[in-house]
Amino acid sequence: MATARMCVLFVVLSTTLSEDVKLKYKAANKPVRLIPEEELKRYDGSEEGQPIYMAVKGVVFDVTKGKEFYGKDAPYNALVGKDSTRAVAKMSLDPADLTSDITGLTEEQLESLESVFEGTYKTKYPIVGYTASRILTADGSPDRDFKPEDQPHFQIKDEF
Repeated sequence: MATARMCVLFVVLSTTLSEDVKLKYKAANKPVRLIPEEELKRYDGSEEGQPIYMAVKGVVFDVTKGKEFYGKDAPYNALVGKDSTRAVAKMSLDPADLTSDITGLTEEQLESLESVFEGTYKTKYPIVGYTASRILTADGSPDRDFKPEDQPHFQIKDEF
């Protein structure tokens, strides 16, 4: 009887813990890769059946499951199909803020950006790639400080 209870307890705990892990870490369905800006623009929610991509801090997320927020004519559709880091930091939909440029942001805005990036995007949406700004310098050469193994959801077998 005690053994049966232990087995049931083990199954319940295993299921609960596995569900918790599933919520925190979502693996991409496809290998994670570099997504050029031109390609990212195609995933703006305007075409039915296409995924919806959004980049924050150079990390491209598949936000398709949130299409009621990010799809065509949805309230946050302006954020998709591009790197909207500044807009996320400022909680803004102003077209001037729809950029990856974080120059001039306040400490409070940078903290907000980090909080939303870690607490919302990384926990809710699969990462499908990186923008060039994440892994290349302004002149197009590789960023020597970029370490793939330090990136969210990076798996060498998927990358190369």
